[in-house]
Amino acid sequence: MRSPAAERAGRVELDAAGLSDPGLRAAYAACRDLHAEYGRTYFLATRLLPPGRRVDIHALYGFARYADEIVDDPDGAGGGEPGERLDRLGDELDAALDGAPRPGGRPEVLAVAETARRHDLDPQLFRDFLTSMRMDLTVTGYATDAELGVYVHGSAAVIGLQTLPVLGTVAPRAEAEPYAALLGVAFQMTNFLRDVGEDLDRGRVYLPADELAAFGVDRELLAWSRRTGRTDPRVRRALAHLVARTRATYRRADPGVGMLEPVSRACVGAARTLYAAILDEIADAGYDVLGRRVVVPDRRRAAVALPRLGRALAARGVQLARERAGGAPGVPGVRRPSPGPGA
Repeated sequence: MRSPAAERAGRVELDAAGLSDPGLRAAYAACRDLHAEYGRTYFLATRLLPPGRRVDIHALYGFARYADEIVDDPDGAGGGEPGERLDRLGDELDAALDGAPRPGGRPEVLAVAETARRHDLDPQLFRDFLTSMRMDLTVTGYATDAELGVYVHGSAAVIGLQTLPVLGTVAPRAEAEPYAALLGVAFQMTNFLRDVGEDLDRGRVYLPADELAAFGVDRELLAWSRRTGRTDPRVRRALAHLVARTRATYRRADPGVGMLEPVSRACVGAARTLYAAILDEIADAGYDVLGRRVVVPDRRRAAVALPRLGRALAARGVQLARERAGGAPGVPGVRRPSPGPGA
């Protein structure tokens, strides 16, 4: 159940986005609930965006989360055979993207299709995402970083590309896209490193086997460490290497933050800092991620978010001043409908 404060915040966001249709408002609210419950870091960072832009981030997260649940927790996502469920989800999304949403369809589909329409998102990005979700049903490991890259393109890089039009850019979008994709990859690799143990429990390893082997590590050694709760120096060295490589990916993605519209930089900067902080926590834990799940303490999260809140509010003030002086209003890339009678 949503708290009164969450209800109010959700209404403010929906109103700011100009969403009045009751069905769409309910769909976006459902996505917001998923984001708030499961995406603590992303949700906190999204609070730094202007309210009207938050709904689309919620929708993109909600759709991705629901598809992920079909794969990892099919009973929690409604049951059924995961492959068939993903196929039906893809068909339902295609119909909604074509402007013919199915009656009684998933709220995550309804919301994300509206977001795709509002921001003219390429449907292929969603197809690539679902392709990677289907890979999780049959692929349990990746021999090389190149093989893992095929999966990560659909599971992470496309998420960066989907969010970019929502965030807006001051540079040509094509110039910013490689950096947005890289940041998505860095986030995903951070997840993989944090969740090695949980992924092993599901029978999967999302770390390149050849790079692990260079340190004398294989799936059996990871499973032994997970089962016994004991660390091994070879595993620590391998994880330290992959942490360092992921830090380098963050650095390669960093120039893209300055290409975003000022009102979006605080959000993305906070997400980048908070997610990179997970790597710090992994290192501080001696790379013991097989016996526990490391998290960024709330005090550190607050220390990152609060200073950026001031910058975000200042950027919004500048944007509003420009709009009042005759600049373009609203969210960049949003195709707003013509006002109807009485609007």
